[in-house]
Amino acid sequence: MTKIKAGFRRLKFFWLAVALLSLTTYILYKVSFTIPAENMMQEFLLFINPISSSILLLAIALLFKNRARNVMIIVLSFIGSFILYGNLLFYRFYSDFLTIPVLFQTNNMQDLSSSVIELMTIWDVFIFSNVLILAFLVFKQKVPVVGRLKREPILLFSLSILLFLGNLALAQTERPQLLTRSFDRDMLVKNIGVFNFHLYDVFLQSQSRAQRVLADSSDIVEVQNYVQANHKEPDPEMFGVAEGKNVFMISLESIQSFVIDNDLDGEVITPFLNELKENSYYFENFYHQTEQGKTSDSEFIVANSMFGRSSGAVFFTHAQNEYNATPQILGENGYYTSVMHANNRSFWNRDVVYETLGYDKFYDVEYYDVTEENSVGWGLKDKEFFEQSIDHLQEQPEPFYTTFITLTNHFPFELEEEDKMISEGEFSSGTLNRFFPTVRYMDYAVEQFFEEIKEAGMYEDSIFILYGDHYGISTNHNGSMADYLDKEEITPYDTVQLQRVPMFIHIPGHEGEVIDTVSGQIDIQPTLMHLLGMSTKEDIQFGSDLFAPERDSFAVLRNGSFITDDVVWTNNTCFNKETGEPFEEEEDANACGEYAQRAASDLEYSDKLIYGDLLRFFEPNNENLMNEDEENNDREEE
Repeated sequence: MTKIKAGFRRLKFFWLAVALLSLTTYILYKVSFTIPAENMMQEFLLFINPISSSILLLAIALLFKNRARNVMIIVLSFIGSFILYGNLLFYRFYSDFLTIPVLFQTNNMQDLSSSVIELMTIWDVFIFSNVLILAFLVFKQKVPVVGRLKREPILLFSLSILLFLGNLALAQTERPQLLTRSFDRDMLVKNIGVFNFHLYDVFLQSQSRAQRVLADSSDIVEVQNYVQANHKEPDPEMFGVAEGKNVFMISLESIQSFVIDNDLDGEVITPFLNELKENSYYFENFYHQTEQGKTSDSEFIVANSMFGRSSGAVFFTHAQNEYNATPQILGENGYYTSVMHANNRSFWNRDVVYETLGYDKFYDVEYYDVTEENSVGWGLKDKEFFEQSIDHLQEQPEPFYTTFITLTNHFPFELEEEDKMISEGEFSSGTLNRFFPTVRYMDYAVEQFFEEIKEAGMYEDSIFILYGDHYGISTNHNGSMADYLDKEEITPYDTVQLQRVPMFIHIPGHEGEVIDTVSGQIDIQPTLMHLLGMSTKEDIQFGSDLFAPERDSFAVLRNGSFITDDVVWTNNTCFNKETGEPFEEEEDANACGEYAQRAASDLEYSDKLIYGDLLRFFEPNNENLMNEDEENNDREEE
């Protein structure tokens, strides 16, 4: 006992550093990450889970001796606090925690700088207060200088592992099979802590990289059988109605469905999109399915009818995989394919990925005249972007398939006063307040684009698909969202419903129709293929044609939540869509159980394709341009 006490006295500076870093982490859990504790055990786990990782990190300093040891304790404390701060900034916008793939997306950092500054506050200095306290004590020579004992690092490393195993054992009693839910980062951080989560993430990333090495051609057969068993035949009346037409694929930045047909203090937010809805096929229960890759995830999902990764972005981690993407398929069927996006071509690694997906040309910022007057926030304003894109469109051979990626309605939602067509909100969230004018501006820019397309003579022989890429308002602004939507609070059920984004299919000459089928971005590729008269029977797609008479009204989100006509499953709870309230426990299995395995299988098989690069073993039949009569004849023979 005497030796233990002596050891604690000898290492009192080390233990002070452990206590300060652990306490800082716990306070951030409660104040900044607002991680809820539903019972005393969960609160206890929140309190103890930083301890094992703090010991592990700071014990590295004990490999040094004398003054170097104390300096290293300060340096390692700073590293720990810096990791916490990076997670905090990321969480303030994305309501998520950093992962290894995100950290390697370094060529995005320059473009993200304005957003990061917006997320900082003066109170953030608290996160580094532990470092300031430790540095002050060393500077004032209040810390003894001690030599190195070889056993100390080993004992402390062992102690940290034992504490972690104890932590994990307790966490497993609260959430069985915890480590199998790698997509649920909130759950992992809540139970094992933010630092231990990062260590686990390192393990997961190394494991995923090994999957490609071990994969072979037999692995794709199971996936192929699964997706083809879920294939839905197209509606004969819709199959081929847009055959040979130009395709405008317009990605609407950060828009959510709650603004459609809505107003702010009597001012209509999206007048043009409201009007477009009247003469388009509008899908009112359409969900974005992105995760950490945000806009790049939506591009990937839309082009491939596959899910993105649960962490990081496929555009970085698997940029040179083999894919059977829409641009490649259309290119092999006589289309000229391009992307127009007035941003740096390397942002989100697009210069590499667009070539992989089969685009013929990428019109990046170099193809646009960008000045201080015509740009704001992330770059060229949407109105000018669309105006300048007309010349590029006219130089393309027809038919063409062109994707447009807008910028102005992007966090932190900056806009010049002369471009504001409605007033900002007056809620407690400045982000939500600024969101309304930028949405209104984007709506106006799209309206002008349609007029310019008509003037250029390209309107009648084209099809237009407009979709929201991801949410704009994160859960960090739930208080203000509740005020705007006139709700007492935003529940987990409401959070899922707020992931709905607008989805329009506009075909000149077709009457408008509001379609209530539950769907998502993963359904766009098969829908477009069938509208263009292309069979998808042999393709590997996880979505289904939005017009297919027998399609399942179903969407699964990347975090494992899923939605049907009757239920919403999220946060391990099954909600009744009619009431928005959870089912009673005994009803859960019957209400949501039918779809739980389907949701898990969709995500699992999609991951297998990506991690194993399995499409390199797939030989698609892309010579599949068919007319409606041929398709109908095939069905009759079957």
